[in-house]
Amino acid sequence: MRRVLLALVSLGSAMTSALAADLPPGSPEYRAPAQVVADRFTWTGIYVGANAGYGTGMWTDTTGTGDDRVSGALAGGQIGANLQTGSFVFGVEGDFQASWQKKTVNSVVGGVAVSASEELPWFGTARARAGFAFDRALLYVTGGGAWVDLKLSGTALGVTVSSEQSKMAWTAGAGLEWMIADHWSAKIEYLYIDTGNTSVTLLGLALNGRLQDQIGRFGVNYHF
Repeated sequence: MRRVLLALVSLGSAMTSALAADLPPGSPEYRAPAQVVADRFTWTGIYVGANAGYGTGMWTDTTGTGDDRVSGALAGGQIGANLQTGSFVFGVEGDFQASWQKKTVNSVVGGVAVSASEELPWFGTARARAGFAFDRALLYVTGGGAWVDLKLSGTALGVTVSSEQSKMAWTAGAGLEWMIADHWSAKIEYLYIDTGNTSVTLLGLALNGRLQDQIGRFGVNYHF
């Protein structure tokens, strides 16, 4: 019996040693679960969009014949690009606008009904933008060059004649843009356009003056 007990003790000791040899040395190393870090939002990238608004322009005639005000709705599209460094955002933007800013005067000359209209059929701008981002909101100023189309038309006895000419101008303004959904932003913007003292020839008339146009518009952009 003693031999059997000794044999069992020896076998149990050998099995314990074998199991201990198979175990890794030391206690298991604790590893914290991996943390998922959300991507930080950035304004950097290219965008395209559309806008609509209202404009009021004043043509000041430097020859002293009087001032004329044109006003009306406008709509168009824009394309641009941003680069964000820290909270600072710099970008460029170009836009083209169809404009219904207009003034019409009706009168009777020599017993004939006459209608004369002054219009701004379209304008476009190429501007720089610079501002500060507050996460998904962007407050910015903007400025650059503009091209404005001026048109004069007259109607009498059922016949309409017109003439138009485009002039260069400068523009400046400010705006607020904010992200409303993934890839989509909305903005509100003010622009001031000024041709400075300039000359145009419309319907054979040489006009010397200055156009100052003030524009407010809302827009949406898709960011790629």
